[in-house]
Amino acid sequence: MSFTSIPVLDLSLSEHPDTKPAFLSDLRNALLEVGFLYISNTGIDTKLIDDVIANGKAFFDLPDEAKLAIQMKNSPSFLGYNKLGNEITAHRKDYREQIDLSTPHPIPGPTAPLYHNLLAPNLWPEPSLLPSFRPTFEAYITAMSHLATRFTSLIAEALDLPHTAFKRFFDKDQQHKLKIVKYPDLAELGLNPEEEAKGGQGVGPHKDSMLTSYLLQASPHCGLQAQNLAGEWIDCPPRPGTFVVAIGQGLEALTHGVCASTTHRVLSPARGLGPRFSIPFFQGVSYDATFESVDVPAHVGALKKERRDGVEFTFEKGRWGHLGEATLWNRCKSHMDVTERWYPEVWRAIREGDEGRGIRREVGRVVPGAEAEKVRLGAEGTGSKTSGEIEAH
Repeated sequence: MSFTSIPVLDLSLSEHPDTKPAFLSDLRNALLEVGFLYISNTGIDTKLIDDVIANGKAFFDLPDEAKLAIQMKNSPSFLGYNKLGNEITAHRKDYREQIDLSTPHPIPGPTAPLYHNLLAPNLWPEPSLLPSFRPTFEAYITAMSHLATRFTSLIAEALDLPHTAFKRFFDKDQQHKLKIVKYPDLAELGLNPEEEAKGGQGVGPHKDSMLTSYLLQASPHCGLQAQNLAGEWIDCPPRPGTFVVAIGQGLEALTHGVCASTTHRVLSPARGLGPRFSIPFFQGVSYDATFESVDVPAHVGALKKERRDGVEFTFEKGRWGHLGEATLWNRCKSHMDVTERWYPEVWRAIREGDEGRGIRREVGRVVPGAEAEKVRLGAEGTGSKTSGEIEAH
């Protein structure tokens, strides 16, 4: 039976022996039947959340030159600022403006595989313009990393696995990511009548990568929708004090398809509503992990639902050698300006519709010394205020 609403789970119930079994049962149902859920009472400090929302909104009020100074296309890491309409999902332009941040890492060395370019320092806005931006989001990434680790252990228990079942898929210094996103309303977008009749695409239909994501809906607008097995779009309206959890392709792959990676989208706000803001946090997984799976118990695996919705499933076993290759491929397809500049062979393959073995070797190859130096200098050139500072942490 297709879901018609998004379940809400009280995370505090997982902390008490009397209520934890019922919580795990509800979580299992959400994982297998929906792939989308709200969680409340997460323990994340409310003041931190207020500061995150305030700083996130303030970023978009910066002068264009300040935002463009940390533009994503200036670095091969796919971190940094993206101006409106610069990302592609489901072959259509997304009408959103955003900045991508992550757990900080140093520039990869000359013997690293190409997908290790995803591990890099952040590109931060000028501190004199937003002095509390960086410390606020560094604190938030740390807090959300702990929440995601805790929730993943509960997912394991909900599948009758040891709570440490997914631990081997994480690096010691695991990278997690987040976006700060602004979706302008239709009036601000100024679309022509034909485009507006289709409805503005904030983000097109897609499945999240990696394991789990945690969305902070930072304004009261509706717009987020999840698709059920009947093909119907189910609204996920903002609920104060909650995060929306989406199950990613990585978790679906690692559980033999038992956990549902659900297709979802965001519609642009209607005229007169003003912009919608959201801050999704994406739990990472080791880019060096292969497509091995956890041994889901037979009685849980028997509950698996078959899902076919036409949206590309990148994390398919046998298609890539490592999760990092699949992740890099996804990023390259979404950000063609970055791909054209830093990954020209991949860019040509995407343009020509070639996803054969040659391009799989390309995204998994080791960067030659000279090219690695070019990439390193390019990233340091755009992050000169950030690279050395972050490596010193």
